[in-house]
Amino acid sequence: MAPGRYLHNVLIGAAAVVVAGALFAPDHTESGPVLRPAATFVTVASSPADSTLIASSAVSTNVLALQTKAALGSLASVVRPLSHPRALADAFHSYFAFKAAHPAEVKKPFLYFVDYGLPSTAPRGYVFDMSSLKIVDGPFTVAHGRGSSTTKYGLPTRFSNALGSAATSLGLYLAKATYAFHGHAGGRAYSSLGLRLAGVSEGFNDNAFARGVVAHGAPYVTATKAGRSEGCPAMESTRAKRLLPELADGGMVFLFAPDANWMNTDPWVAGAE
Repeated sequence: MAPGRYLHNVLIGAAAVVVAGALFAPDHTESGPVLRPAATFVTVASSPADSTLIASSAVSTNVLALQTKAALGSLASVVRPLSHPRALADAFHSYFAFKAAHPAEVKKPFLYFVDYGLPSTAPRGYVFDMSSLKIVDGPFTVAHGRGSSTTKYGLPTRFSNALGSAATSLGLYLAKATYAFHGHAGGRAYSSLGLRLAGVSEGFNDNAFARGVVAHGAPYVTATKAGRSEGCPAMESTRAKRLLPELADGGMVFLFAPDANWMNTDPWVAGAE
């Protein structure tokens, strides 16, 4: 049998397994993201090339859904409170989707998650090990950008990707190298460890590197509250020294808020419901 024809038959069989699993699972009455691609395969495929592409999509979507479900099953009950029911699902779906699309870039299993739907006086940051599905650290306080709120402490309500906005940018980031960070707080200079971030949510945080948005330690973040940054998800200095090297060069960061436009448009978040 020709290799192309063999692959075609294998993918058709895989899609059939997806359909069967969806139909005979206890919750088969729901038409969720796993079932929809399989149904598309049955109704739309009109050629071997089309059926191969659709079957591949069905299988990858199913794997992504299962990975997200497993992560939620392990962590959802211990990550509380959350500002929105989708907060963790969006984070985990985005992480696994990016990793599947860019496996060579996600070199470490760590995910730094911040729920900016919570105020700066609440612990809202976590670092997860996405391999063992365990919490590495958290919850802990995290700063948001001064351009995202009008008061020193409180809830961020404005998010921006624009240069000079000093606002937090939502979405998924890839962690790059650490470096010696220098900043100013209360009229005084300070130094800490910094972690460069590359925003991968197009249109929402892809200016982060140019803006100088980084993860770093800061004296205005304490165990009970966090002041405002220039848009950086800053944490306590001692915590930064411990966690940022673990995230560097291949970990990921996900900044969430219940912002409808971002939740419905970010390419990595799409399909997480």
